[in-house]
Amino acid sequence: MNIESLRKDMVAAMKAKDKPRKEAISSLVSAVKKAAIDAGCREDIPEDMVDRVILKELKTVKEQIDTCPESRTDLKEEYQFRYDVISEYAPKLLSAEEVKAILTEKFADVLATKNKGMIMKTVMGELKGKADGKVINQVVAELCK
Repeated sequence: MNIESLRKDMVAAMKAKDKPRKEAISSLVSAVKKAAIDAGCREDIPEDMVDRVILKELKTVKEQIDTCPESRTDLKEEYQFRYDVISEYAPKLLSAEEVKAILTEKFADVLATKNKGMIMKTVMGELKGKADGKVINQVVAELCK
């Protein structure tokens, strides 16, 4: 995903007068811009950075849904709508089987050490933003047994 397509979708939502969708996309654009400024690449924002920010925002909204009190159905619906909109832009993550295949193919030498910390450090650089950290951790734990 790139920042320009996010901006175009935000403008389209504005023109359609779809305020909740526009606000959800706008929060994504703002988060991406902030991350780009923090990383020092304000003008040329790489797509992998956009994907990482989208995943982070998706995780944040999921936590909001999970921690929202049951009595506040209005808030829960709002958070769920934001989650649905953001998930449209989220990159497809690798499954546990795909992660296992990559690990056994590319990182066989590191897996042989059975040192989970070293394996995670090596693997996360390669798979960050492509697979969920929890999934990677579970696969590594399974392979270290």
